[in-house]
Amino acid sequence: MNDPVRLYDGALSSRLLLGTARYPSPAILAEAIRASGCEIVTVSLRREAGGARAGEAFWSLIRDVGARVLPNTAGCRTAKEAIATAQMAREVFATDWIKLEVIGEEDTLQPDVFGLVEAARALADEGFKVFPYTTDDLVVAEKLLDAGCRVLMPWAAPIGSGRGVNDAFALRALRAHFPDTPLVVDAGLGAPSHAALVMEMGYDAVLLNTAVSRAGDPVLMARAFALAIEAGRAGFRAQPMTPRDMAEPSTPLIGRPFDRLA
Repeated sequence: MNDPVRLYDGALSSRLLLGTARYPSPAILAEAIRASGCEIVTVSLRREAGGARAGEAFWSLIRDVGARVLPNTAGCRTAKEAIATAQMAREVFATDWIKLEVIGEEDTLQPDVFGLVEAARALADEGFKVFPYTTDDLVVAEKLLDAGCRVLMPWAAPIGSGRGVNDAFALRALRAHFPDTPLVVDAGLGAPSHAALVMEMGYDAVLLNTAVSRAGDPVLMARAFALAIEAGRAGFRAQPMTPRDMAEPSTPLIGRPFDRLA
């Protein structure tokens, strides 16, 4: 099924993006990326640039699997900190793509949407292609688009919670209000069925980390999510039936061979 998704200057065959943190080993990470078929992996500058040898090993792994790197500003708590991290990431990873995170609340890791919009505007003005990790708030989404973002990454639930979709109404409303904006669900999905659900809503892609990296078999789970995303996308394109309040027979009564014997 040829159904690519366009994110800024990239046309991608896979609608699954993978995080690279907390895998049991680099070898399992590489296997999971290959099993998923993903073409983009997210990387934290703070984690990968901490030591020269670790950075070299990671780059070797990424070159081997052929994935594109999407650096992120994970761990940043202010707009100023996120902007500085993004600028360093552009130098280290040689890309103007940046997944922008500005965390505002410690327990839920909910984005600070005020700092997020501020940082997004500054980075877009510098030529960055910003992928903002945001909430499912319509007003915030509008302000991020006004700031120069061309992709939005709303959460389904708190990062690493595995809860699935906390507010289906909000996600559906976001999709309906911004039909022409690529929307990538980021954070909170824990099972392949969660990914299928958001793809059936019409979302363009899914970003995962913990659901794969902390699974009993990360490689098998990566493949399971890839299949679920493909199925959910196909289901959306096939235009599912409208739910009904009452039953409707799937076999018509007219024309049954025993009607005349009644």
